[in-house]
Amino acid sequence: MSAMRKRIYELLDAGTGTDVASRAVDYALMVLISANVIAVIFESMPEVEQTHRALFSSLEVFSVTIFTIEYIARVWAAVEKQGDGHDHPIIGRLRYMLTPMAVLDLLVLLPFFFPNVLNVDLRMLRALRLLRVLRLTRYSSSMALLINVLHDEARNIGAALFVLILLIVMAGGLSYYAEREVQPEAFGSIPAALWWAVVTMTTIGYGDVVPQTAWGRIMATIIGIISVGMVALPAGLLASGFSEALHRRRVEFENLVLDALSDGEIDESEESALRIAQEATGLSGREAASILKNLEKRHKQLQQRCPHCGKPIDTGGGGHKRMGKFG
Repeated sequence: MSAMRKRIYELLDAGTGTDVASRAVDYALMVLISANVIAVIFESMPEVEQTHRALFSSLEVFSVTIFTIEYIARVWAAVEKQGDGHDHPIIGRLRYMLTPMAVLDLLVLLPFFFPNVLNVDLRMLRALRLLRVLRLTRYSSSMALLINVLHDEARNIGAALFVLILLIVMAGGLSYYAEREVQPEAFGSIPAALWWAVVTMTTIGYGDVVPQTAWGRIMATIIGIISVGMVALPAGLLASGFSEALHRRRVEFENLVLDALSDGEIDESEESALRIAQEATGLSGREAASILKNLEKRHKQLQQRCPHCGKPIDTGGGGHKRMGKFG
């Protein structure tokens, strides 16, 4: 029983990139969740809902059955998680049931079993359950990278957002004093003027509110020019952080390859370790293969010796140059 529970935990929560069964379960759940979201979208169309009502009903029953079994299995296997009292048969399961994802799982099931208690359609929340299966190898590294970049750039992004909010408040306040007498319905208060400021600074420009006074138009011109850079600043910080993080991961993988090549060849254990490192760093198979090929070629070149002086021959510019057969 313990072995079965551990295996269920591995399939649902702790599977690795090399666990084919765990990946299959993740993909199956992703497809089922996506099908539910698509069904909810099409059910909002009366003509489609009337034509395929039986299909939608069957999909709902099937999905709720699978999701219920999955929820019970997750609660049962939650004690397999190590540390912080998670292995306690009662406390561990209660802790799991109070986690955000477990609460979300329960919320999307309750309307089906208790339609009169929760008279709200929460099926669209099932889309959020895709966050759980983003632990797939091809997604988890990207999500981890995003979290790391947000953590590293949190202070810079926070400072940029603070300045942006400050500018929005100032723009809303100044536009209120400039336009309140001419357009009391649109600029009757500073909170109302903030709508125009946000729309203008984010360059959305619905056109429902337009300054009419000279000072209001001057304010709109200044805000429009400043906002072009300010709104794009957080995105630029994220892009720069991503670029640096990807470069660091590539360098880390290259260093691991160089270590593996230190003895002249890569054995099976080193190849397995490099494969795991590739998945951990988020490199594609083609990119990792390209790095490996280039470094192997580089390593062979460095092993070559000049027949005249005995120094390593470097065709890449880092050591003794190949001068030709008369060099």
